[in-house]
Amino acid sequence: MLLKLILLFTIVPIVELAILLKLSNYIGLGYTLLIVLITGILGASLARSEGRGVIRRIKLEMAQGRMPGDELINGLCVVVGGALLLTPGIFTDVIGFSLVIPVTRAAIKSTVRGKIKKMIEEGSFMFYYRK
Repeated sequence: MLLKLILLFTIVPIVELAILLKLSNYIGLGYTLLIVLITGILGASLARSEGRGVIRRIKLEMAQGRMPGDELINGLCVVVGGALLLTPGIFTDVIGFSLVIPVTRAAIKSTVRGKIKKMIEEGSFMFYYRK
C-alpha cells in the first residue's frame, strides 16, 4: 500500500506537469494558468454545492433510521473529487469533475460499492456506526 501511495504521489505530478507544459506550448502560459485557475474555482464551487446536498441526504436518511450507505459513498466521491479539483492540473481535474458531477459519479459509485463489498467480505474493511 505504501508503495502504491509513493508511486501515486510521484507519477501523478509528473504526468500533470507534462500535460501542463504541452498545453502551454499550444495555447500559451497565460491561458494554461487561466484554465487551471478557472477549473479550481468552478470545481470548488461545484464540490461545495454537491457536498451540501450529500450531507442533507445523509441527515435525512439517518433521521428515518436508515444507514445512508449510498450517500456515504457519494460523500466520499465528492470529497476526493473536490480535493482533486483543487490540485492544479488537467488530469486531476478530469478525474475530480467525474467524481463530483452526479451523472458520472453514478458509474464510479457502483465500482466503489463493489470494491468496498469485496473488502468487507475479505475482512479488510471495517465501518463503525454509532447512533
